[in-house]
Amino acid sequence: MEKLKLLVVDDEPGIRSGVSRILENYTVSFPFMDEDYGFDVDVAETGEEALKIIKSKPLDIVLLDNKLPGIQGVEVLEYINQQNIDVVVVMITSYASLELAVKATRKGAYDFVPKPFTPKELRASVETITKQLFLRRMTKKLNTEGRQVRFQFLSVLSHELKSPLNAIEGYLKMMQEKKYGEQITEYMEMIDRSLHRLQGMRNLIMDMLDFTRIESGKKKRKIEPVSLCEIIQYSIEAFQPLAIQKDVDVYLNCNEKITLDADRQELEIVCNNLISNAVKYNKVGGRVDIDLKKDNGRVIMAVSDTGIGMEPEDTKRLFEDFVRIKSKETKDISGSGLGLSIVKKVLDLYGASVSVDSQPGEGSCFTVVFDQGEE
Repeated sequence: MEKLKLLVVDDEPGIRSGVSRILENYTVSFPFMDEDYGFDVDVAETGEEALKIIKSKPLDIVLLDNKLPGIQGVEVLEYINQQNIDVVVVMITSYASLELAVKATRKGAYDFVPKPFTPKELRASVETITKQLFLRRMTKKLNTEGRQVRFQFLSVLSHELKSPLNAIEGYLKMMQEKKYGEQITEYMEMIDRSLHRLQGMRNLIMDMLDFTRIESGKKKRKIEPVSLCEIIQYSIEAFQPLAIQKDVDVYLNCNEKITLDADRQELEIVCNNLISNAVKYNKVGGRVDIDLKKDNGRVIMAVSDTGIGMEPEDTKRLFEDFVRIKSKETKDISGSGLGLSIVKKVLDLYGASVSVDSQPGEGSCFTVVFDQGEE
């Protein structure tokens, strides 16, 4: 088991001892990881003490309090950025200082954790960071170490494909041996399940390809004026069979003159993910509305649905890598947990934002805002 080195910087003894106790025997495991990850926790009660530790040994994660005696947490963060130290910083903040924490994330902090926090909240945050660290390392290796690590990456992908392939093989053998009779109608459920598994594998492969291209920075971009309305219409047509299957009506309201200087393929990735999710997570007989407009120089795209919706705490993690919201409503819906993180990464390339407003049982609305657009 690999140990990640984590530093807690907080002037409250209860926070330092609490984090140490919570993470002492905690491990993170994930199908993409070859082994589990544990944590070696070190502590510091001042910014000065934290800097000494940061300078003396390599770290993987720093949980950094905003308000410290002497050097403030933001100053420690600025030092880490100035020295290009490869470490993930998460700000610990009181609810009264949330605005400062948000500013800190803009200055390089990966995320922030409001206190007081529960053990569950801390573990969830650390789990997400661990997966992000693993993914960063794998991406770097893909770019530098050649064939051997590329093979390792493919083995990770094959792990996720093995289960559905085994299921499909089992269904085909049952059909080949005519276990349930001579009529094709006796096997329709098996055929439907096989097609569902195949679609899940296809989605996973496409998500992984998109993700690695964007993460590695090797994707060739062709920036030119493109019609966003045309791209949205193309995405609607691509997912029309799924919409028909679920009896979901899709409506588009847009100004066809709205254009953006962008890579067409990148915008297709954004639209495909948002529209497919709006259909997938909708209710039978539901509705999807896509509104595109220009307002004060901004191009705004809103994709709303009448689907299953989400709890407020779930929406906060939606755009992180490999995050899937697990509930009784989503257990039979396939997905890689990469789609929305890819959307976020693409939009970051344009300085655009994406947000979500959702209510359980009522639906969700994803809003994308581009700061500039041409008519």
